[in-house]
Amino acid sequence: MSLHAAADIPLLIISANSSSERRITPSWSIAHFRSRLEPITGIPASSQKLTLRVGSQDGTAIEAADEENTQLAAFPLQAYAEINVVDTRPPSARTDFSDLSSVPKYTMPTTEYETRSDSVLAWKKAQKLGRFDPNAPSIEQQKIHALEREIEERGLTLQARVRLLPPTDARRGTIAFIGPVPEIPGLGPWIGIALDEPTGKNDGSVKGKRYFTCAANCGVFVRPERVEAGDFPPLELGEDMEEL
Repeated sequence: MSLHAAADIPLLIISANSSSERRITPSWSIAHFRSRLEPITGIPASSQKLTLRVGSQDGTAIEAADEENTQLAAFPLQAYAEINVVDTRPPSARTDFSDLSSVPKYTMPTTEYETRSDSVLAWKKAQKLGRFDPNAPSIEQQKIHALEREIEERGLTLQARVRLLPPTDARRGTIAFIGPVPEIPGLGPWIGIALDEPTGKNDGSVKGKRYFTCAANCGVFVRPERVEAGDFPPLELGEDMEEL
């Protein structure tokens, strides 16, 4: 009668950083098996805790007092059973293969990227999209259009009663001007308001150029987002003192 060596068995090797199918030979010793697992899992043989799990059965620890001479055949191996490999080292001593923060990354120089013909940038240029659209408004024009939309959405019109938005302001008045004021830094339209009380900065003129007429120190120019239109009658003296 002839003796035949046990056939190799396919097992699923599972660790924190890997999962793969491997064929193992039942005649291997536990120590040899651990050495074969080290390059697969990245866990040193001396730090491996091995558990065999067959189906839904409880796991069986693969360990022995003499692992150099104890064969894997001593355990209930079955095809496609799981071998779970746990790293027993402290977390600080383990290598986190999923952490890519320290991996050097290639960044293509801007000049090289702009000359490529197979990039998203090249496609946008060809399609004349975004900033490559000759009819696209400039950033300055976009800001002006945004302010104009703000005026329309807030219902700000000439002669409308308004108040400056609290909590830092609650002054009331009437819109006397809507439009650009080149003498004031900033693009787009401004809202010129004739205030009910002399708490403004001018009389409707800026640096000698008149935009509307009101009493001294009753004029102010503000951006649309600071103005609310509505039924805001002039404040009585008592109300004024209370708000202040």
